[in-house]
Amino acid sequence: MKNTFGYSVAVTLFGESHGEAIGAILDGMAPGVVIDRDYIAHMLTLRRPNGKISTPRQEQDAFQILSGVVNGKTTGTPITILIPNENVKSGDYAQLATIARPSHADFTAQCKYHGYQDTSGGGHFSGRITAALVAAGAICKYALEQKGIRIGTHVKRSAGISDRDFQNLQRDVESLSQKKFAVLDVSAEQEMRQAILAAAAEGDSVGGILETAIIGMPAGIGEPWFDSVESMLSHMLFSIPAVKGIEFGAGFSIVDLKGSEANDPMKLENGRIITTTNNNGGINGGITNGMPIIFRTAIKPTPTIFKPQNTVDYHTMTETVLQPKGRHDPAIVHRARVVQDAAAAIVLCDALALRFGTDWLK
Repeated sequence: MKNTFGYSVAVTLFGESHGEAIGAILDGMAPGVVIDRDYIAHMLTLRRPNGKISTPRQEQDAFQILSGVVNGKTTGTPITILIPNENVKSGDYAQLATIARPSHADFTAQCKYHGYQDTSGGGHFSGRITAALVAAGAICKYALEQKGIRIGTHVKRSAGISDRDFQNLQRDVESLSQKKFAVLDVSAEQEMRQAILAAAAEGDSVGGILETAIIGMPAGIGEPWFDSVESMLSHMLFSIPAVKGIEFGAGFSIVDLKGSEANDPMKLENGRIITTTNNNGGINGGITNGMPIIFRTAIKPTPTIFKPQNTVDYHTMTETVLQPKGRHDPAIVHRARVVQDAAAAIVLCDALALRFGTDWLK
């Protein structure tokens, strides 16, 4: 089972939703990188449930760093992060052990692991594992910020409600880092919350679109073919549960433009080459051009809903009707945004280390 991402800076995830703990091993970070535990804790807080628009399951995410850090700085050896699972209710899933929840990984896990997989709460496929990804990504994101590279994600759209576009990128990205519900327009937050609650009241769920801006990335990072910046980001981002699509810059809307409209004209500004538009999202030929990297992901509605759904018991090979119980999110898009930040940070650290060497991150 492939649980490791990265070449020079790599992350490995382990654990199950209702196991004793989850965790991550971050390998390849330069020695001497500052570890800010409060920063890691803050990012984990942004991933936690947010009132009635999230699952009732509450975890403290009291992470432990077991190796790779001494006196608040990295040693250069693997960093092991452990996060205990404290609020588990495996009994909620006992009756579902052989019943495939529609649009979950239950059936595909059965096909791959032949019944040996942990089925409680989705096991290793659970969104719970993203807490470990966030903890590892927080180390990378903090290191990037010390080099002037910042990442910010907002809920661009959810339940048919849209947030405003990025305007002043520096200001907008910095403001998002402190928001529990990451939108740029406060009125959009209230409308989204109400729409999510309305779906929850019907036993249903909603999805959304996350939009990320990365500023401060130098030009010349990435490879022209199989390790293009788009390829690496897409590989990682599709590993986040519920991501079903990604687009960069103008994305799919670029097909409705003519070349004269889609191209990004270039000019000089203070001795630096920039583009006057950014339809290509800061990447040309798979390599960063120094402009902000902009991308969006599609987050599907939470698959577990409190409505009857037709399915199959794959042990008895009989059709049945599923009426789920337990604790579930009517929307995960607002929690997934910090996961997207963390995932992007790991990719960028890896790409930068490949280009300049790991010591560049110190």
